Amino acid sequence: MKEQSAAGILETTIEKVKNLVNVSTIIGEPMNIDGGITIIPVSKVTYGFASGGSDFPSKTNKEIFGGGGGAGVTITPVAFLVISDGEVTIKHITAFDNAAERVVNLVPEMFDKVTSVVNKAKKEKEKAASNDAAEYVSAVPAEDVSSDNK
Repeated sequence: MKEQSAAGILETTIEKVKNLVNVSTIIGEPMNIDGGITIIPVSKVTYGFASGGSDFPSKTNKEIFGGGGGAGVTITPVAFLVISDGEVTIKHITAFDNAAERVVNLVPEMFDKVTSVVNKAKKEKEKAASNDAAEYVSAVPAEDVSSDNK
């Protein structure tokens, strides 16, 4: 009876929940729709565990154990990945729940915006340098340019 400990109860509970919740629960099975569109459901899985136990003293049997355990699981659909024409988009079912999720979802958009601003600034700088060089060349008299080469 000693194999029934609080740790054993928790292990058994976790194994049972593992059988219920796997990767397919979070990222669902792809669904193909007419027109070459694939939809993949995305869910949030939350779970909690509790267990406890105690050895009870006894004059006749020294291995009396009492314990229990349990788990709670919540599966909440949160979004769908939509794959169409080689592009992947995410369609949220609800508003963003937390700041971390918002940041993760904004990173690609922010990267594109920063890259665009940097490229625009670089082009403007190159254009300004080109204009400055053209103005300098047009401002220098032709005889000064030819006298430098002597």
